[in-house]
Amino acid sequence: MSFIQHSSPHAHGSNSTQKVMLTVALATLPGLVAMVLFFGIGPLINVMLCVGFCVGFEALALALRKRPIGFYLRDYSALVTGVLLGLALPPYCPWWLLLVGAFFAIVVAKQLYGGLGFNPFNPAMVGYVVLLISFPVAMTQWAAPTGVGDHSLPGLAAALSQVFSGQGADGYSGATPLDAFKQAQGLTVDAIYEQPLFSAGHIAGAGWEWVNLGFLIGGLFLLWRGIFSWHAPAAMLLAISLLAFIFFDGSSESGGSPLLHLFSGATMLGAFFIVTDPVSSAVSKKGRLIYGAGIGALVYVIRTWGNYPDAVAFSVLLMNFAAPFIDYYTLPRTYGHTRPRRATEKADN
Repeated sequence: MSFIQHSSPHAHGSNSTQKVMLTVALATLPGLVAMVLFFGIGPLINVMLCVGFCVGFEALALALRKRPIGFYLRDYSALVTGVLLGLALPPYCPWWLLLVGAFFAIVVAKQLYGGLGFNPFNPAMVGYVVLLISFPVAMTQWAAPTGVGDHSLPGLAAALSQVFSGQGADGYSGATPLDAFKQAQGLTVDAIYEQPLFSAGHIAGAGWEWVNLGFLIGGLFLLWRGIFSWHAPAAMLLAISLLAFIFFDGSSESGGSPLLHLFSGATMLGAFFIVTDPVSSAVSKKGRLIYGAGIGALVYVIRTWGNYPDAVAFSVLLMNFAAPFIDYYTLPRTYGHTRPRRATEKADN
């Protein structure tokens, strides 16, 4: 009697790369809607232009590599990179900034390494960090959030004019909540919360709480759909909360409360849409806990004692460096063995 031999994998799932990428893009909608409500049409323009630039650079790189363009574009990974990069960049930033960020995200951080599945670093975060280091002034021009229905921010025509003229948001930009804590040396937290940015009832800055809540809802949707496991996001958020709780003493030097760190800046976007990147993160469950906790700790350290008010991108890239090392020492237990094999042990022949 002969046995039919088939190679792995033996398990089949309903999720394809296309479905996963489209689901991730769909899950960003609550956060994007909140950004549009509080920051105007700028975030939507960012996303649309970044998606167009990313898809265009992906097609160009594939053509130069003599790869089938349509086949690879249909995995929608370039679309997700464009969405995440557009969400991370300041609203109403000039079009050339989006173009440069998309080039480094797709061509340098992804295609030069061989495309999807071969990139060691998160492409969107590479594009963001290159822009932040190269053009710090343009990258800090965040439009001040307004109330829902406030018409002080530009409409579609005015916004497009500013984006394509390169003027940016100079006329109506303001500090972010994390900027306020970074620049308010010597003040108490109560004094900081008396500033207009923290209107009555806001613990993480007007508008920013709702933006982070939107990305939290989208992230929980992805978790419910089984797109990723809970280990890395939970470890990141827990690490930030724990460090903020330990060092918070009521002064601006302490960096703010746990709620401020959780619901301002790019915390929830990073936790559920950046940290969970399956290509550049750790693989095992234990490894993802270490990976997420490391990102959370770095975010708090850089926010509180570093030169940048928000640090999700830097923290993710630093832990992308460490992901292979983490994987090396957190090998899962193979079937039939009672304990996981250590990296220093030789595999059984």
